[in-house]
Amino acid sequence: MGNWDFIDKYGVLIAAALLVAVLFGVRLKLQTSPTRLPAEDWSAEDDEYGYRPQPIPDVQIGNAQTIGRRQEQDDYFASAATRVGTMAVIADGISGLKNGRMSSTLAVTTFSREFLKVEDPREIPEYFHNAALVSNRAILEQLGGENGGTTLVVAVICGRRLHWGAVGDSMLILFRNGELMPVNSKHTLETVLEERYLSGEISKEDALQNPMRNQLINYLGYGGFKSMEAGEPVYLEPGDIVILCSDGVVDALTEVELEEILRLKLPPQETAERIIEGVEQKSFKNQDNATVMILEKRE
Repeated sequence: MGNWDFIDKYGVLIAAALLVAVLFGVRLKLQTSPTRLPAEDWSAEDDEYGYRPQPIPDVQIGNAQTIGRRQEQDDYFASAATRVGTMAVIADGISGLKNGRMSSTLAVTTFSREFLKVEDPREIPEYFHNAALVSNRAILEQLGGENGGTTLVVAVICGRRLHWGAVGDSMLILFRNGELMPVNSKHTLETVLEERYLSGEISKEDALQNPMRNQLINYLGYGGFKSMEAGEPVYLEPGDIVILCSDGVVDALTEVELEEILRLKLPPQETAERIIEGVEQKSFKNQDNATVMILEKRE
């Protein structure tokens, strides 16, 4: 009877102590395994290049655009930051064709949505490939046989690496040590003509005077589209500035003019606004839509 008296007297206290111990154990387990990935997901090489989840966005972004002399703004852009990295994308609906705005909006929306599904940096090349195919198919379905399409350039900064993809003539440029460094190539007949000139197939005059040299040879919304250009990641150095822009920017401003603005080392938003101000000050009669995004990694 004495043992039962002990339980009757102290049973509630013992049960409470056990409950507290269980809750403490659960809490401790949650604190030690929140976002850390399994060890096999992050190799020594990954650590070297800063491949770590980024709980806080470590990239500053500025953006600006102008409609130019067009009747409609066919450029569309977006950015997103996740634990994998920071993504920025610009699409430029093809002027002179119907449905340019629809095409650029659909492409940017698709690339943004698909980026949110990326859980590991090693999935980024596949993300570029899949997002491009999904966008192209969706645009073609919306066009229903009508003309249309869009160029696109996308960048993902993950740790110290710049991943990139492009199709058409929108540009990705790196500003390093005071100079501009184009990252992607233009998918226009001009590029083909330059290759033919360098191989000796045509003369320099033929390459420069071809009236179709600015014609796109690859874009989203194109029936013959197979893939986008996606190069090896670029290792970012301290002070690097990443620039995404539609052709309305690089066709209006010279490299020297762009470099002069970037050398001011203004915050990204002010840099983007200065670039668009420079485009508008040119007052070109046929100024195209122009959009720019500036990405700077916090040190």
